Amino acid sequence: MGTPELISPRSPRVTAARRLARRAFRGKECRFIAEGPQAVREAIAHRRDGVPTLIELFATVEAAERHTEIVEAARAAGVRVHFADDRTVADISQTVTPQGLLGVCHFLDSPFEEILAARPQLVAVLANVRDPGNAGTVLRCADAAGADAVVLTDASVDLYNPKSVRASVGSLFHLPVAVGVPVERVMDGLRGAGVRILAADGAGDRDLDAELDTGSMGGPSAWVFGNEAWGLPEETRALADAVVRVPIHGRAESLNLATAAAVCLYASARAQRGTGGCRAVSPG
Repeated sequence: MGTPELISPRSPRVTAARRLARRAFRGKECRFIAEGPQAVREAIAHRRDGVPTLIELFATVEAAERHTEIVEAARAAGVRVHFADDRTVADISQTVTPQGLLGVCHFLDSPFEEILAARPQLVAVLANVRDPGNAGTVLRCADAAGADAVVLTDASVDLYNPKSVRASVGSLFHLPVAVGVPVERVMDGLRGAGVRILAADGAGDRDLDAELDTGSMGGPSAWVFGNEAWGLPEETRALADAVVRVPIHGRAESLNLATAAAVCLYASARAQRGTGGCRAVSPG
């Protein structure tokens, strides 16, 4: 493709993109950075009200040559493409090993009321989750399990933290996510929408295997996952319909948050797709 002109590291566009590493500027501009070919590819495809989520793309020459289809798709969508040297892209991404492609995107979180109006069948709720990598990984697990939405309470990590975005590996663009919702509002809203609320807690009085055996998990459900260090406070557990523990059959002390979330979400997904589940397909 020849040698394109490189954008100056002192360009106002580079400066604006670099500032998005800070939460205050992300909130002010309602923009965030999506890094890597998978995330950029999904950002190009994602639209809201007909407007592409991706605003502009920064790419090293090497990355652009390696992913020509992404660059061309961005241009076809009307996205401005900037070629930059490795150091400029690294300064914007602020990662140790940048992948050479990063996009500036519009915020894309959904109002909680829209999620409720869609009558969700499976929801992941992150209450007081503070680690951005965990938040992104749970979002990815929810996407893989076929969840309809993810909700982050007002005490949880910023959805658009670069680590959260990277850990979601593009899943951020696949399903509705509400942010900053008070936990009481989450519980009341979901229950009002006919969703059974399950609090995941290692000290829960109900066993996940037993819940599956009794056939009680085939209906709409929301899993509430707590803080990595101290789990769910008593007042949050009290708002749930059931407090469920993942059984530990071996000698491990516990499961980490993302692993427990994957187990719980897939358990509900399997139950909902079984005979009599809320997603079961009626025979033709």
